[in-house]
Amino acid sequence: MPGHDTPTRWLDERERRRGLRPRDAAMLIVVVWLIAVILFGVLEHLLDDTTFPTVWLGMWWALQTVTTVGYGDVVPQSDVGRAIGSLLMLGGLALLSVVTATITSGFVSRRERSERRDADIELLAEVRALRAQVDELQRRPDQ
Repeated sequence: MPGHDTPTRWLDERERRRGLRPRDAAMLIVVVWLIAVILFGVLEHLLDDTTFPTVWLGMWWALQTVTTVGYGDVVPQSDVGRAIGSLLMLGGLALLSVVTATITSGFVSRRERSERRDADIELLAEVRALRAQVDELQRRPDQ
């Protein structure tokens, strides 16, 4: 479909332009799981309207499941509902892993930049000292 920008195309373009950063990946996963919470919440309401009398209750349950909080105040009674819950639980674990990895990656990148900056400053000081020595040697009369 011309003009239709899929998430995959967006990721490819983003990576080509400036590299895919962990923050971009985390944002994409959060958006995908937010949509999943809405869809699975609606689906649970449609499949089991006795346990989930409103869409909002279905989304509440889906959000609890994805975030691995799982209060247990509402639980699917059907096998299909439990299968959906299993998918949400696995997705929630993946979501938490990516968020944790993104935060860790940010700390590691900051530390690497700091160390690189310190090394650059030290190298620049050494180059200046060598330049001063070369200039001094050039000023001396031939011996």
